[in-house]
Amino acid sequence: MSQVGTEASPLRVAVVGAGPTGFYTTDYLLKQDRLIVEVDMFERLPTPFGLVRYGVAPDHQKIKSVTKVYDRIAQNPRFRFFGNVELGKQISLADLRNHYHQIIFTTGAQSDRRLGIPGEDLEGSVPATEFVAWYNGHPDYRDYQVDLSCEHVVVIGVGNVAMDVARILCRTPEELAVTDIADYALEALTASKVKHVTIVGRRGPAQAAFTTPEIKELGELADTEAIVLADEAELDPLSQSALASGSDRSTAKKVEIIQSYVERKPTEKSRTLTLRFLVSPIELIGDETGRVAAVRLAKNELYATDAGSLRSRQTDEVETVPAGLVFRSIGYRGIPLEGVPFYENWGVILNKEGRVIDPNSQTAVIGEYTAGWIKRGPSGIIGTNKPDALETVTHMLADAEAGATLNPSDACADTAAAFVAQRQPRFISYDDWLKLDEMELSRGEAQGRPRVKFTSVEEMLAAIGK
Repeated sequence: MSQVGTEASPLRVAVVGAGPTGFYTTDYLLKQDRLIVEVDMFERLPTPFGLVRYGVAPDHQKIKSVTKVYDRIAQNPRFRFFGNVELGKQISLADLRNHYHQIIFTTGAQSDRRLGIPGEDLEGSVPATEFVAWYNGHPDYRDYQVDLSCEHVVVIGVGNVAMDVARILCRTPEELAVTDIADYALEALTASKVKHVTIVGRRGPAQAAFTTPEIKELGELADTEAIVLADEAELDPLSQSALASGSDRSTAKKVEIIQSYVERKPTEKSRTLTLRFLVSPIELIGDETGRVAAVRLAKNELYATDAGSLRSRQTDEVETVPAGLVFRSIGYRGIPLEGVPFYENWGVILNKEGRVIDPNSQTAVIGEYTAGWIKRGPSGIIGTNKPDALETVTHMLADAEAGATLNPSDACADTAAAFVAQRQPRFISYDDWLKLDEMELSRGEAQGRPRVKFTSVEEMLAAIGK
């Protein structure tokens, strides 16, 4: 038997999940010159790119241009894409073990974290993750219903996703019409009655998780006035001290922009977007029909932990703000995969530096790895997944060189392809995806938009004759 990783017996790797981390992992595996590697990528949707396609806001086209890098990675002759193939449905973990020496899970974090407060399950209290997927044309959310007939919306959280949700709610139809937002979402947002959006953050301006471009955009909306309350824009002594050294310029710039919104003169814009700090939701209040009508907020203060970090704690000061719709945006959370050890507390695959760990023996599971948000939790930006993927790939290569791999019954590439085709005759290759991509771009060009997406799986399959 030939040594694994040679021309005669390539190291066969299955990548489960076609988001950014899946492509960065693939790139590192194929670019290294220590072993000959073949990568097959599996994605349950017909389309690749994960949150770049279905999570990045439609008015952030520059960020989406990173897919050109992924297209180049996919051109490697030792890479194959199997879209519309779901682990746990058409194929199992046991199947992958029969055909690959290594398996790496890069499925991301697809659900949301809960608030854990009374009233969270009232009608009109929804995860921001679902709203984002809906307006981005995710096939799972094409028929999602969101009631935009209310005037007051509260978005809980101050990360980039929360900012995206608030911004999309406040964009004019004309601003949205030049993006790749789903057509049905454009129609619904055009008819929206939302007039006042409030973003709620539990800590102060200096601790906000959003980036500088995100806060800057709020002040540039065509028909929405950005508002920050003067007392909440002021930095507490602890935050002032933390910024006094001048070493954290990005945070200082964010604070500067936030405080500039306090000084703005009122305009005639028809909507308001109020950014609140040092307040936490403690209850969602419903009306007689069981629908959310208001949010009870507690005023917070900051304190320093023994480790030196700044945390918030509630005071006795409480207020109530109206809300016919509440989006909770306090973080994404991973979903367990059948047969893969999962750490429920953190919502990640149980692992050590990317090696999947058996919960009973606390030792590495031979041949199984993870990277990205499902490995470490939902932190960082798209590029943060590159070093994360590299860490895992480094261990994968070391294990392969040490002979610590799975022992598949048939590691032949042709056999694996035939097996997938037998289980899912309607699988999507990368060439199929490129055809879909070209169709979407052409449809967009005809309307003066970046693209017009296919938003159902059947629509995608029909377009390429599957």
